[in-house]
Formats: sequence, structure tokens, C-alpha cells
Amino acid sequence: MALIEFTDNYEDLSTDVGFQFKFYCERCGNGYMSEFQPYTMGRAAGLLRAAGGLLGGLTSRVGESAYEVQRAVGGPAHDKALRQAVAEVKPHFHQCSRCGEWVCDQCWNAERGLCEQCAPDTQEELAAMQQEAKLEQMRERVEKTDYASEVDVADTAVVTCPHCGAKVSGGKFCSECGGLLVPEKTCPKCGAKNEADAKFCSECGEPLA
Repeated sequence: MALIEFTDNYEDLSTDVGFQFKFYCERCGNGYMSEFQPYTMGRAAGLLRAAGGLLGGLTSRVGESAYEVQRAVGGPAHDKALRQAVAEVKPHFHQCSRCGEWVCDQCWNAERGLCEQCAPDTQEELAAMQQEAKLEQMRERVEKTDYASEVDVADTAVVTCPHCGAKVSGGKFCSECGGLLVPEKTCPKCGAKNEADAKFCSECGEPLA
């Protein structure tokens, strides 16, 4: 009897009522699911579980999982279903002779006869390198561009108006209430109130910090 291929990249979804398998690409993780094959002995398996629930013992333990049911009454049927599923999905998979992995059509370099891990597609690689170079050049241009020449970094930065709480984006007065955004300066000598940008007190001439 012929051996069954696909030993480590499939998932057995079979139950006591039928057989089904998922086959995965070992490179990208995507794949295919085989067509569901009803299990002709499924009714017998159901009766086996029912009898186990009534009688207990070994029969009950056998009926606890689909795998045990298949071992008890469906071994050859299970192997036949798996072989059919392999034949169904194999046209969509290729085994790389270099690394031995099974890959899907999307990950197979038909021109080279190898998976794209061992023989990357040159057009895909070129497109990726061009995009990486473009992004790198954009980063260099951004770093060389002056975005702060119009920003007065020495001016006191205020995020919200101290009078009405509105969000502000620069300037000396609030666009909502008209209030002065930068706090007034108080003269340390005479206590007079001065404009925020005043360097000397307007009342006594005292230098303001």
C-alpha cells in the first residue's frame, strides 16, 4: 500500500461522523481544507458511545473522543480518507527539494523549481527594495527639512486658556474669550502688574525677570 505524504503540516479535523483535514503551507501558514467525507460507520460509533454511557467501563472510555472511536472502528477508513484528502490538495502544494518544506502555489518559485524561501522571486524582491529605498530617502529629506523656523521657541508655550479653559494653538490672546494667554508679570518692588513681555516695570522702572 502506498505511503501517505504530508506528515507534519496538516490538522486532523475528523470526528466519529466524518473525515476532514486542513493542510498548511510551511512558509506562509495559509492552506486548504479538504472536502468533508461522511463516515459510514458513524452510526455505529454513536451507538458505541450510547452503550458506553449505559454500561460504563472500557466501552465508555472508547466513546469519550473521536480519535478513540476511529481507533476502535475506523482505522482503515480514516487512512483512506486521509489519502483521498492528500490527493485532493496535493496539486496546490509543492515540496522544495532544497529545504524539504511543503509550500502553497503563492510561495512557490515555478521558474526555479524551489520555494521562495530558497529562491526568492526577483521581481518581488526588487519591488520591496525599491520601496525600502524610497522610504529611506523620504526619511533623509524629512530630517533635513526645517519645520520650526516659524515657531518662536523662546515664547511661553500655553496649551489652554487660563481664563476659559479653551484649547489654544499659539498667540498672546485666547481666540475664544480674548483673554491674555501669557501670565502678567508682577513687579517685585512695587507690586504693579505689567505685560508679559515687559522688561521693566511701567510704574517704577524696576527690571523684570
